[in-house]
Amino acid sequence: MISKEQQVRNSFLYLAPIAVANLIPLLTFPILTRVLTKEDFGLWALAQVYALVVSGLANFGLTVGYERNFFEYRDPKRGAQLLYSTLAFVLSAFAVFLVLTFVFRVSFAQWIIGDGQYGDLLFWTFTATGTMSLKTYCLTYFKNREDAKPFIWYTIGESILVAAFTLTLVVYFRTGVLGLVWGQLLASTLVFSILAINFLRMFPLSLNWPILKESLKLSVPLTPRIFLGVIGNQFDKYMIGLLSSIGGVGIYSIGQRVANIVFTFMTALQNVFAPQVYQRMFDHGEQGRSSIGNYLTPFAYVSVAAALLIALFSEEVIFVLTPEPFWSATDVVILLSMFYGSLFFGKQPQLIFAKKTYVTSLLTLVGIALNVAINIPFIMAWGTIGAAWGTFVAGILSGVISFLVSQHYYRIEWEYRRLSLVYGIFFLSSLLLLLMRHFEVDYLIRLASKGMILALYVYLGVKLNVLSTENLSLVRNLARLRGRTILEKG
Repeated sequence: MISKEQQVRNSFLYLAPIAVANLIPLLTFPILTRVLTKEDFGLWALAQVYALVVSGLANFGLTVGYERNFFEYRDPKRGAQLLYSTLAFVLSAFAVFLVLTFVFRVSFAQWIIGDGQYGDLLFWTFTATGTMSLKTYCLTYFKNREDAKPFIWYTIGESILVAAFTLTLVVYFRTGVLGLVWGQLLASTLVFSILAINFLRMFPLSLNWPILKESLKLSVPLTPRIFLGVIGNQFDKYMIGLLSSIGGVGIYSIGQRVANIVFTFMTALQNVFAPQVYQRMFDHGEQGRSSIGNYLTPFAYVSVAAALLIALFSEEVIFVLTPEPFWSATDVVILLSMFYGSLFFGKQPQLIFAKKTYVTSLLTLVGIALNVAINIPFIMAWGTIGAAWGTFVAGILSGVISFLVSQHYYRIEWEYRRLSLVYGIFFLSSLLLLLMRHFEVDYLIRLASKGMILALYVYLGVKLNVLSTENLSLVRNLARLRGRTILEKG
């Protein structure tokens, strides 16, 4: 089990690509939103609905199966066989769906987007999304080995390439919305090709059907969960396009992309704590419950800190990065930040550890039903902002249900009092900001309120001993060490 210092170092390392991956698209927004319309972003978002659903289906839940079974096949030979066998299967499935998408692209576009002329956009979006998903297995290998540096450089490299290709295609060659897709495709293809070459140099190509079969036994029951989960996550955008407007989908998509910083930040932290949680589960079993709960509290505080920052300063971010037609995305950012901030508990692998993958599919089905039942009337009544409210309410309800079920199969002894304070400040502050915006409270008063909320949250961190002198000194020393290393290499 790695030291606290190494975990903090890995946190910095995993957060580096997240910072770059989110900063670069934000920096491109002022350019792209002045070349492309909100309808263009809406078309792209709807094409991604299809791409993400079918790509999730093509992976057959193996992203989760590979991550778990990595710890059962730790010797290099069998670990390589697990990776190559998984990739070979997913590539084959992806090829089949790629052909089907090309053949029926016009019909699919008519169904998803509402116009068959966007069939090519649908096809290329699926191609880009599927290619992007392939590198996940290679990056999971680095993550589970707690080898953060390769993870970082590949992720940062892809982010930079996406921005460069996208801006060139959209701004210089005037390819329109297709430039957004082709930029991602070119970058993902290049990065995955480099990963494949490097892995083949490290490990000779070797397939193992029994190992793949074991992963499929675990993963296939997850396919409905992943398939339905993606549908649930994308359903709001589809319904906005169906019940409201393509432009509304574009506004929602912009707000979702800003709020998604919270989700990607939490995923970066998950790359640090998930291997530790798995090790405690495998090594200590039921005896690890208390240590896991105590271990996760600081991660929950830091995760919510990111969500709180995005929610509080959403209006400033949207105002700076986009022209006026996109400003209504502010409330979408606040509500989705609240939703993503609540997902911390759902990132714990209790059901996967217990091999209750069929339960996760049932829970996903429940979440889909809640999302549909709540979102339809909300969107019909309030349009884009109704979708954000519906997603938040449905997410909270399904999250509570999932939490209770997960605790039944592997009970983590959470520090409930501390977590109640963390989430209480977060939710109450976000709702207060929504109310002040609704009643058009003067901006200076809103800004002062944000400052006081941040001060309160910092004070809470001190009281919870998360922002302790020891932790801050450790962070400061690691930052100085990293700075000296960079200067010496320079």
